[in-house]
Amino acid sequence: MGYTAIVDYGVGNLKSVANAMSWLGFDTAITGDAGELERAEAVILPGVGAFPDAAERLRKNNLDSKIALQILKKPVLGICLGMQLLFETGQEVRPCVGLGLIPGTVERIETSRKLPHIGWNSLTFSNDCPIFRGLEDGTYVYFVHSFCGKAAREEDVAARTDYGASVVAAVHRGNVYGCQFHPEKSGEAGLQILKNFGELSR
Repeated sequence: MGYTAIVDYGVGNLKSVANAMSWLGFDTAITGDAGELERAEAVILPGVGAFPDAAERLRKNNLDSKIALQILKKPVLGICLGMQLLFETGQEVRPCVGLGLIPGTVERIETSRKLPHIGWNSLTFSNDCPIFRGLEDGTYVYFVHSFCGKAAREEDVAARTDYGASVVAAVHRGNVYGCQFHPEKSGEAGLQILKNFGELSR
């Protein structure tokens, strides 16, 4: 049986994601090694912090191009900041180039509510994304963020949430998946999402 590579680039909730996947019965490897990414059956890109710092760390370690290559062969899931990095550009702190796997940009949430957005919010699903199988509209998941993706193509949006504005909560395009929320902190619903993702490569 193969493993899921959890990308280690010095930014992210690596252990909590690895623990959740292991609890579900999936083998994982926390790694920044290009060879291990290549050998993995699936890749998870976690992340917390600021977009420019994370993007720079990926480039510094030549992981940006390595991750882009993986989507041709296997499912890749970005979590929280990891999802934001899937986009073409980010506007946090300063304009910055992302991985360009999802057309669009990442901008501050336009809301009158307090930022950062921290807590549980419900999802509304907008396409038939396989990682959300078994879940229904109204499922609650856990968010911690002030910025969100703005997809150039509505068909790439897999789920939205409301936080005084419609916020992209998940994206899906081909082998690329992204969750703005933290599935590893979202109870049974989050575990179902991670299980569905893990089973894509089995």
